[in-house]
Amino acid sequence: MSPPAKVVDETKPEDAKPEEKPRSTAEADFTKYKTAADIVNNAMKKLVALAVEGAKILDICVEGDKLIEEGTGSVYNKSVKGVKVPKGLAFPTCVSVNNCVAHFSPLASDPVSSQVLAKDDVVKLHLGAQIDGFAAVSAETLVVGASTDAPVTGRRADVIQAAWHAAEAAMRLVKVGGKNWEVTEAVAKVAAAWGCKPVEGMLSCQQSQNVIDGKKRIILNPSESQKKEFETATFAEGEVWGVDILISSGEDGKARLEESRTTVYQKDSNVTYQLKMKTSRAVFSEVQKSAGAFPFNIRSLEDEKRARLGLQEAVQHGLVKPYEVIYAPANTFVAGFHFTIALLPAGPALITQSPVWFKPELVKSDKELEDPELKELITKKLREDKKAKKKAKKAEENGEDKE
Repeated sequence: MSPPAKVVDETKPEDAKPEEKPRSTAEADFTKYKTAADIVNNAMKKLVALAVEGAKILDICVEGDKLIEEGTGSVYNKSVKGVKVPKGLAFPTCVSVNNCVAHFSPLASDPVSSQVLAKDDVVKLHLGAQIDGFAAVSAETLVVGASTDAPVTGRRADVIQAAWHAAEAAMRLVKVGGKNWEVTEAVAKVAAAWGCKPVEGMLSCQQSQNVIDGKKRIILNPSESQKKEFETATFAEGEVWGVDILISSGEDGKARLEESRTTVYQKDSNVTYQLKMKTSRAVFSEVQKSAGAFPFNIRSLEDEKRARLGLQEAVQHGLVKPYEVIYAPANTFVAGFHFTIALLPAGPALITQSPVWFKPELVKSDKELEDPELKELITKKLREDKKAKKKAKKAEENGEDKE
């Protein structure tokens, strides 16, 4: 693949030193991804500290969104050709507990808004930031009240270990030339080692500027019909992927809708429709201005009641899609990790950072990964050391010459 064209990075301050070499567009984009990831990581650290017994889920969600807005508001403030660099939330903060799989982010008016965290709750924190449309999204799992002196055990430990090791395997399989089905199969095998299942039908997507749900995708635990319909994808150099690993302690990994009201939505850029209701048009216009192509929470809109009414028509005609709150069966646990990875010419590079909370000493399961191939896979470096590989090859050739 030929190197990208060189251009001056116009997002740099005007007083940048003239002797600096021009940077490629790929480098400039990667810097925006990494800056967004740093903001997400700093926010995640604060949210993990807030996730204690008695904390209100609503308060954590509101604080997470505020931290992302503050973080993105402090960078890239120079206009480029007179245009402000767009930035902000790439995914609103969600706090999904125990058997809730994802997308729980209540409004103050919702009946569940008073829900608080309890000791031993399995809590998934999920949020994202974007700069100029380049998004870093991250999620991790913690257990309220756990410590090295009182580590997580039982099925809670099983599902977290399964999710983390599955994420480690996926990181190494999302590589140039690899296939999406290889990730699907490896995640299922890893989960099985802890007696767990990936959540059925969960998707990971290729990303690009202003897109976090691209057409190339990975599916977890597909149903028979999904297996037939789902397209094979090959990972290619230059791609960025948001990989979402969600594992259930349940028997089949199935999830369903419950009574929780949907609060997270996203504009579908591929659909056009002329809205009939004045309220719908006003709300849709507000969504376009405030969130653009990224998911948003109704909480961020000016009038919550009007927003709910206005979104109904937009959802009905596919202009806006809902991120529904889904649940695994009662008395099961779901653990998740989400990472953003770039397939650079020099090799894969994680954009988002390692989990803030997870450490092996905090999560003690009596099960472990035994498959030799998978064990070897997760110990490999993410990026191959090319110098070491060349050196080994040279040594091998020299050995053959001597023979």
